[in-house]
Amino acid sequence: MTDREPYDHEAPDVDHDGFDTGHDAPPTPPRRRRKRLGVVVVLSVLALIGGGAAYGGRAIYDRLVDAPAPDFAGPGRGEALIEVPTGATAGAIGVILAERGVVKSAAAFREAAVADDRSLKIQPGFYRLRLEMKAVDALALFFDPAARIRGRFTIPEGTTVGKTLEIIARSVDEMPLAQLQAAVRNPTALGLPAYANGRVEGFLFPATYDVEPGTTAVEVLARMVARYEVAAAETGLVDRAAALDLTPLQVLTVASLVEAETPKADQRGKVSRVVYNRLEKGQRLEFDSTIKYIFAERGEVKTRILFRDLDVESPYNTYRRAGLPPGPINSPGEASMQAAVDPEPGPWLYFVVIDKQGNSAFSESYEEFLRNRERYRCEVLGEC
Repeated sequence: MTDREPYDHEAPDVDHDGFDTGHDAPPTPPRRRRKRLGVVVVLSVLALIGGGAAYGGRAIYDRLVDAPAPDFAGPGRGEALIEVPTGATAGAIGVILAERGVVKSAAAFREAAVADDRSLKIQPGFYRLRLEMKAVDALALFFDPAARIRGRFTIPEGTTVGKTLEIIARSVDEMPLAQLQAAVRNPTALGLPAYANGRVEGFLFPATYDVEPGTTAVEVLARMVARYEVAAAETGLVDRAAALDLTPLQVLTVASLVEAETPKADQRGKVSRVVYNRLEKGQRLEFDSTIKYIFAERGEVKTRILFRDLDVESPYNTYRRAGLPPGPINSPGEASMQAAVDPEPGPWLYFVVIDKQGNSAFSESYEEFLRNRERYRCEVLGEC
């Protein structure tokens, strides 16, 4: 607050006789002098009154500014379910709490937050608080694990349906795995596009989701399918599938292969091109990722594929069967979907990882592929 300018208490520099000394005009008659003096006295009184009012108003203002924000005194009562949105500041959270009756004023919560550095680390999500709480007590509950309602989960790109359901069950209160599995067995309730043919794999879009308490398993999975539809629209998957002479499900399958075969964003378009080049030549894809998917569906994790694993019987075995597998092998992200609809131009038919950073070498000839595979064995497996 800026102090006001001090009053100028010095009177103007005038002649004490009440008239200008440089003129020969006669002095002012006594009556007129008394009248002028009366006006000066009145104005002086008014100035004193005004100054006192200003001083009193200033004091009242200062007391109001320094007064604490309205706050409840007790620990609170009942229960209030509060959602903290992503990116919400302490001030925004205070407004939410005040509107819901948790704290008496947003200013009280803001004052408590300013005094506590932990307020910068309040996580988005749902919390059980109480009504009519003291602001500092409400702030403390945001750091009490018992008050946090687990209702947020993140699905990484390339996650299978089975793993997705496990992540949700671990992350969301009162949503057991059995309920999620039952929802998957009833795909018509999930809003899948017609071209999914009732298959859920590939359509539970990988992203972060907040789940409000009371949400059903079907509603959660339906939200994920709806999010997939947004990504499909943004990448033009359905229209591009027709241009590629494939079904949308087949293009999504290509996207899932791309997602599984490379972690590198700048190489997804090349992997996609290898898939299309091989399909055009009638050459088997021979992707290890499809073999791993077969075993994963059987509950077995394969970190390294052996020659005997290539004989496993399954329509997903791209070593024994030509063409694409019957459907996606995971839920691809939007970048892999984009790579599937817009592959990078090139003649490549082979690729193999050549370093521990996940970079691949691409080649047109099998001989060059074999040389690159030796680099893989040396650099990645240490079998030089």
